[in-house]
Amino acid sequence: MNALTLVFVSLCVFAIAYRFYGLFLADKVLELKSERITPAVKLADGRDYVKTNKFVLFGHHFAAIAAAGPLLGPVLAAQFGYLPGALWIIIGCVLAGAVHDMVVLFASVRHKGHSLGKIAESEIGKTVGHVASWAVLFILILTLAGLSIAVVNAMAESAWGTFTVFATIPIALLMGVYLHVWRDGDVKGASIIGVVLLFLAVIAGPYVVADPTLGPLFKMSKNTVALTIPVYGFIASVLPVWLLLCPRDYLSTYLKIGTIAMLAAGILFVQPTLLMEPVTKFIAGGGPVIAGPVFPFIFITIACGAISGFHAIIGTGTTPKMIGNERDVLFVGYGAMLVEGFVAIMALIAACVLVPADYYAINSAPAVFASLNMPVVNLPDLATQVQENIQGRPGGAVSLAVGMAYIFSAVPFMKGLMGYWYHFAIMFEAVFILTAVDTGTRVGRFFLQEMIGAFIPKFDDKRWWPGVIITSGIFTASWGYLVYTGDIRSIWPLFGMSNQLLAASGLIIGTTMLIRMNKAKYAWLTAVPGIIMAFITMYAGYLQLTNGYLKPGKENYLLATLAVIIMILMVIVFAGAFMRWRELLAIKTTQKDEYGMTVVALAEE
Repeated sequence: MNALTLVFVSLCVFAIAYRFYGLFLADKVLELKSERITPAVKLADGRDYVKTNKFVLFGHHFAAIAAAGPLLGPVLAAQFGYLPGALWIIIGCVLAGAVHDMVVLFASVRHKGHSLGKIAESEIGKTVGHVASWAVLFILILTLAGLSIAVVNAMAESAWGTFTVFATIPIALLMGVYLHVWRDGDVKGASIIGVVLLFLAVIAGPYVVADPTLGPLFKMSKNTVALTIPVYGFIASVLPVWLLLCPRDYLSTYLKIGTIAMLAAGILFVQPTLLMEPVTKFIAGGGPVIAGPVFPFIFITIACGAISGFHAIIGTGTTPKMIGNERDVLFVGYGAMLVEGFVAIMALIAACVLVPADYYAINSAPAVFASLNMPVVNLPDLATQVQENIQGRPGGAVSLAVGMAYIFSAVPFMKGLMGYWYHFAIMFEAVFILTAVDTGTRVGRFFLQEMIGAFIPKFDDKRWWPGVIITSGIFTASWGYLVYTGDIRSIWPLFGMSNQLLAASGLIIGTTMLIRMNKAKYAWLTAVPGIIMAFITMYAGYLQLTNGYLKPGKENYLLATLAVIIMILMVIVFAGAFMRWRELLAIKTTQKDEYGMTVVALAEE
């Protein structure tokens, strides 16, 4: 199959979905009205609640939600063939992921920009709200571990790749100082500085690592990288947000959208063939990349590329506090998820243009690949061109970078530059991931401060430095330990499972709100994907426990315990929601809420 066909089909489906299904949700289901006052206007404080241009807000929201999931998940799922992954990304994104993001964002806008836990507390009950908050904290730990371990596998023993990734940190710091100290608000100047320095970092890479003094500093072992990333997360969560997080977020927006656009243009020009089979022999399980069968593991492996619970954290975090027009919920919520779905399609294509044997050799441990008895084809030549050892580098990041570099370097005037394109792709992936790592660590620290603050009030003061440092240290150590002791085959399924359970939770909580708003006839639009994802993900969790974490001789009691905790917490949320549904459906009277809408009950704030 020609890769261009898949690009064309996905773009057409996403465009049609936005034009018809998205507008249906906006007009009929949620009844978005531009004249309604949003929290960004009503609660404006110039700090958190700020009315923001919808295009600027789209960029912020997309940069925050698009982390490693849409890049690495589809690459790992390519083991099953390109067809299962492509179908789930396109269908799941349109009917589940984008619906989830839009409804959750709408719910937060109607609940004064509150978090998912607070929304659950208002819509379902206090007990469920507290349980949801704890579930979010655990899921954040697993999410950051899953994202970080992919960076570890990409950077380990790769001096050039490590240098390009590290170079983005001082560049972001310089942009932060420039924007807030030297040239306050000069976004154009900061953009030029950031883009030029990023380009120079990639160009300078081979010369820096060839230096006998500097080169060894960047050639780090896997354990060293696994320690370095949590240290970075800790520092980023403690530093002022304008100094590192904001400029890195800004840098990542340029890289994310710009690189994906270039990749789409490269596919249009090169028109590569998908060498991976539509469906491989590993759909029944036993694969070198993912041990489980295509059902249900395709759903938790692709994760953010089709639907993501992590988006609920962002959609009930900063974004709802900046929605200036309620109609923008469609563009920002539904639209950004469709763009992320397209990113996932691009990642799937980049993996599937590789010869299958080469793909397996990169994404599996040497001993596992040896058992397949599959000779590599282009791998030695690819390794020479990118100037790295790329075999036995599981996690998806390396094979994605190789696939992207292969497409870029196939353009006639780009021949001979595959090494540069590879390391540019590694930096591109790392910026994607590290943006989520530092933002997620900061959000986790906020959660932990609030929870401890319930018993020790001083911790709830976000400006109290001892509390900031202690909670940042505890939270970073939690996910850092999983990164140091785990591997992608054990961590990623747990991350995917917990992430998808949170997404199911977001849909179920959104369904509760729709029923309360006298929209029961439309509630199935969120209830069906929510319940389906809940059952599928619970089944995947059961298989991961019995065939993975508790398998005789290969027990991992820590990950097994975390999986059980997440599933129990989510069962409590689901049970509370279902009981609330029954209560709401039994109410026969209606009343008006503060927005002038007819509802069956008012939400308790």
